[in-house]
Amino acid sequence: MDKAVLEPLRFPIGRFKIQENISEDTINQCIQDIEALPKLLRMSVDPLNDDQLDTPYRPEGWTLRQVVHHVADSHLNSYIRFKWALTEDAPTIKAYNQKNWAELEEAKTAPVEVSLNLLDALHSRWVLMLKNLSKEDLKRTFIHPESGYIYTLEMTITLYAWHGKHHVAHIESLKERNNW
Repeated sequence: MDKAVLEPLRFPIGRFKIQENISEDTINQCIQDIEALPKLLRMSVDPLNDDQLDTPYRPEGWTLRQVVHHVADSHLNSYIRFKWALTEDAPTIKAYNQKNWAELEEAKTAPVEVSLNLLDALHSRWVLMLKNLSKEDLKRTFIHPESGYIYTLEMTITLYAWHGKHHVAHIESLKERNNW
């Protein structure tokens, strides 16, 4: 498929852009976005049947079911990374292969309700953590072992606010294209 056609299917809200100076207002909005995600994701998939959930959101992409399970996997990993960054000095985090995780049988077949329930609980805990971070905490870092990139917690908050919206948009854009 043509890259120009594929790009908006892969990134319906655009690619993530790293911000240099992140304001307190931006952080607060991103925390609200993270807090809202479980409900938005649930509302997005609730009307769908199993055949629809097993439809890829783009050619050679994950099914909607895999997307829901991926969001839970990814956000669980991020929550743990926050814990490490808050309790250790610039830890090197454990990377995971999200593509391989999405190909595991449970990610391809488990009811989405399992991951939606996980996200409800996870985001409740995560948001409690995020709302209590100090300005100094937001500057704490972790290191990604593959890229060597140093992530601040404030940048990671903006990334995961985007990440949730990005995947809800995958679902919503497929629903719109297919008139579901």
